[in-house]
Formats: sequence, structure tokens, C-alpha cells
Amino acid sequence: MNEKKIQKIAKQVLKTESKAITGLIRRINKDFYRAVELISDCKGRIVVTGMGKPGIIGAKISATLASLGVPSLFLHPGEAVHGDLGRVTKDDIVIAISNSGQTEEITRLLPLIKKIGARLIGFTGNTKSLLAKNSTIVLNVGVQKEACPFNLAPTASTTATLAMGDALAVAVLTKKGFKIEDYAFYHPGGSLGKKLLKVKDLMRKGADNPIVNEQTKVKTVLLRITRSRAGCAVVVNKKRQLKGIFTDGDLRRHIESDSRLLLRTVAEVMTADPVSINKERLAAEALKIIKEKKIDELPVVDDFKRPVGLLDIQDLLKAGIV
Repeated sequence: MNEKKIQKIAKQVLKTESKAITGLIRRINKDFYRAVELISDCKGRIVVTGMGKPGIIGAKISATLASLGVPSLFLHPGEAVHGDLGRVTKDDIVIAISNSGQTEEITRLLPLIKKIGARLIGFTGNTKSLLAKNSTIVLNVGVQKEACPFNLAPTASTTATLAMGDALAVAVLTKKGFKIEDYAFYHPGGSLGKKLLKVKDLMRKGADNPIVNEQTKVKTVLLRITRSRAGCAVVVNKKRQLKGIFTDGDLRRHIESDSRLLLRTVAEVMTADPVSINKERLAAEALKIIKEKKIDELPVVDDFKRPVGLLDIQDLLKAGIV
């Protein structure tokens, strides 16, 4: 088989699967909305089950829901009848996936799920199947044909099921008011989640954030910096608002030319009106400021310009904000 024929086959597979997905658009109806409402109002968990390839797709749908703050788990239908059904409660919603709607491992769960009292959302391509008849809500994920040349291997059907699962998850995300901060909370170990961390999540505070008033002597400021193991001290006025910052650079600039440096007030030698960042801003924004301004420390302030923390370049590097 030559190269052109192989490419033709691949293109046909993509066309078939693309058609399977676009065919779902007209099925986004009241049943889909009811499914979104059901999941959004669920007091328990979303239990996803499916056998074989649909089960693999189900595991991904469950993982997507969980990553968006919707408690979810995947239940293998074979293991369910050997004790794992105990994971399902009356407060849960079960999403059962079967293209035929007649998969034996799925159909034998139907009366058991009903007995438990959990509601059931069926993903199927057969709206007259046992799964459809026993479901609270049916989402039709049927396709005209599989991408497999024998029209047997789950290909287009699993693609359509996955796409419908994504549509459902994103719709639930929107309805529940899921925010970018929530995404960061559920993805603390990933690069995306790290970029979504806020300044307040990483800043130094308390004893690790030396704050001094304008009249404090430089000698005292240096002692405060040493005790806190910081690289600078933040300077405030009588209203506790940010007025300046005293860094190692400020010390070096004055120490050779000023023999009385240690006796001076910090206001005389500090860097006035330093760049700062609000505690609610993203850590990635703080890194951008530090790089652009070529500084090592960044005072963190609240909405009233009062220092509430200190962000050091090392804090960002340790958190993986690069």
C-alpha cells in the first residue's frame, strides 16, 4: 500500500470522526440542559461506568469532571457486581456509557442502581435500548458509522462520546460559576495551575516580611532584615501605607560614601515609591514585573496600598513559576 493511499485512509477517518462530532450539535436540547442541571445540583458524586473502549472514555470524562471541581469516580461495571457497587449512594448520579445500550455488564447494573436510588444518565447510540429505557436522562451519542473499515471497532462512536462528555463538563463548569482560581486550586502540581497561583499564595508574611516605619534607623532595619532572613525591608508611613523599600543595593550605594549611614533614618536612604503588586494578582504577573524591572523583591499590598507581604524571586522559582 503506497503513501497516497495511506494518507487517503487517514483523511477519511478524520472526516468520519469530525462528522460524528458535528452530528451531536443538533442533539444539544432540553435533555442536555436537564443533565447539566442534574449534575450541577448533585449532592453526591458523579459515578461514570462503561465497558471496554467506552469505559476508557468514561474514565476520561470522570477525570475531566473531577479536575473541574465536580466530585467524580470511575466504576468498572465488572467490578461493580463484585462489591464495588458499594461506592454508589442514593445521592450520586451515574453516567452509564454503552453505544448499543445493551452491553451485558451495564444492563445488569440497571436494576441495582435503581434500587440504590441513584439517578442515571445514559450515553448511548440506541435510544430504544434497555439503558435508554432505564435512564433518568438519555444523551444520544449515536453515529452513522464507525471510522473502522469493518464498521465494528469503536472509533467514531467513542470520539462522539468523549466530545459529548466534554460539552457536558464545560457546561457544568459554566453553570456552577467555576473560576480560574478554582482551576488553579485543583491543579497545584501542573504547569497551568502554577501559572494561575496568586501572589498571596506565595508571598512571605509575618516575621518573614520585615516592615519598618520611615523614622527607623538603618542599623535597626538591618537587624530586622537579618532576623527575617529577607533581602530587604518594606518602609511605611504613619498610615501603614507603602512609602519605600530598603534593599541590599541601597546599602551598597551608601555605605562607602556615608560614614553615618547606620545612624540615619531609613527614609533618607531608601528607594522611594517602589513598584508593588496587589496580593490578588497572579504570581505569573509578579514574575513578569520582577524580570522587567530587574529586581529581586516585590512588596505585596492590599487595596489600600498597605504592605501585607513580600515576594522574592526565589519564592517564584521554588514554586516553579518560570
